[in-house]
Amino acid sequence: MTAPVATKRQASPLPNRPVSRWSRDVVENKIFGGLRWVVIAGLLLVTLFPFYYMVILSMKPLDALLRDPGSLVIPFNELDLGAYLSILTPQADGGQGFLQFMGNSAIVAVGTVLISLIVAIPGSYAISRLDFFGRRQVSALFLAVYLFPSILLAIPLFTFFTRAGLRGQLVALLIVYVAQVIPVTIYMLRNYFDTIPTSLEEAAALDGCSRLGTLFRISLPLAMPAIISNALFVFMIAWNEFLFALLFLVNSRDSWTVSLGLSQLAGSIEVPTTVLMAGSVVLTLPIIVIFFASERLLTEGLTAGAEKG
Repeated sequence: MTAPVATKRQASPLPNRPVSRWSRDVVENKIFGGLRWVVIAGLLLVTLFPFYYMVILSMKPLDALLRDPGSLVIPFNELDLGAYLSILTPQADGGQGFLQFMGNSAIVAVGTVLISLIVAIPGSYAISRLDFFGRRQVSALFLAVYLFPSILLAIPLFTFFTRAGLRGQLVALLIVYVAQVIPVTIYMLRNYFDTIPTSLEEAAALDGCSRLGTLFRISLPLAMPAIISNALFVFMIAWNEFLFALLFLVNSRDSWTVSLGLSQLAGSIEVPTTVLMAGSVVLTLPIIVIFFASERLLTEGLTAGAEKG
């Protein structure tokens, strides 16, 4: 008899192991995903709560504020806009005259933006594109102006504008603001112009476009996000500045800016807290509206060019 031939047993395939629902990657994603929303909520609370509380205080009747200053909710039937009427009413009619102060601030801020851009755009373009002696040192010299605190310039500028007969006038404030913001505006715009490919300008030059035509037809449209972001940055500086406004305009109420007017309210014991809070809202609200209306352009413009400098 022949021995039976042994047959090979085929190994049965191993059953598929279920994938763990709690792998390291899943756990990290869940933890950091949850923490992200916690951080965002915390930042929103820290940022928005002071403004919310300021609005609440400005709309409370004074007696209700004295009874419960910590209340965060106002019944609809207790809303009182009398503080805003007092803030916006001219001083001749018994108000605080903040409409005039806001007009003065708008004149100074818009003028500072226009003049600084008119000077900074060609200056930054020249530093970015033209080759001249000391080109690399120019940007450092522009930023060196911020090594000197503003308080060091207070007495010399006060003496100069007093002798020039400009103290108490908005033009003195405009000159100081323009001198302060032009260096940083040139530096920021130069970084943006560095990111624009020179091949585009060379192609325009081959088509017969002059250097000035290339600036207006090629470079400026591409640099518009940076120009708008710098305009907003300069506007916010000029709108909120207080030191030089106090130095030059304190004796001329008709020329006060809104930040100076608010400081005078804060230093008066006769002004109710509700009126002071209403003035703070009036000072802050235009900046918030402008910022959120152009947030995308502001972010894009400020971050562009960050890798070159």
